Amino acid sequence: MVAAKVLADAEALGGAVSRLGAEVSAAYPGGVLMVAVLKGSVWFVADLMRAVTVPAEVDFLAISAYSEGTGRVRIVKDLDTDICGRDVLLVEDIVDTGLTVTYVLGELRQRQPASLEACTLIDKSARRLVPIPLRFVGFAVGDAFVLGAGTDYAGRYRNLRQVVAGDLDALREDPDAHVAELYPL
Repeated sequence: MVAAKVLADAEALGGAVSRLGAEVSAAYPGGVLMVAVLKGSVWFVADLMRAVTVPAEVDFLAISAYSEGTGRVRIVKDLDTDICGRDVLLVEDIVDTGLTVTYVLGELRQRQPASLEACTLIDKSARRLVPIPLRFVGFAVGDAFVLGAGTDYAGRYRNLRQVVAGDLDALREDPDAHVAELYPL
């Protein structure tokens, strides 16, 4: 098994979130509604909410996993907030192929927000299938399989205070393959 490689430590993550908080605050001086996609974005949106210096609200939606062979998702938990006429920021932990963000932006755009932009902590553009305009990006990674800061494998590793490149083959064999090295006692 290949050891997990640190791509961004806690300090780098904190710096990216602080920078994004300043950028979002400058872009939305009157305030913003952040829409976070469950579950991965929870950690990032919580940190981002604390980093902005303007009035901010948050709401959540959840989407299904991709349907086998279709590349389709659907909303399984919708927003509680009416976004019509609001400045809305879609917050994602990671954007890779762009398919999910494209779908969610399309759904939200139909609700006629005043503005709609996307923000991601991790941009994995090497896997992009759909061009996506990401206004706010924490940091870019190559094609590594990432864990931590909300990203996971089989529900594990989301709570890491760093982003690491995990060994996907080892994780497929054992989802806990990196637990001992990443969660030392």
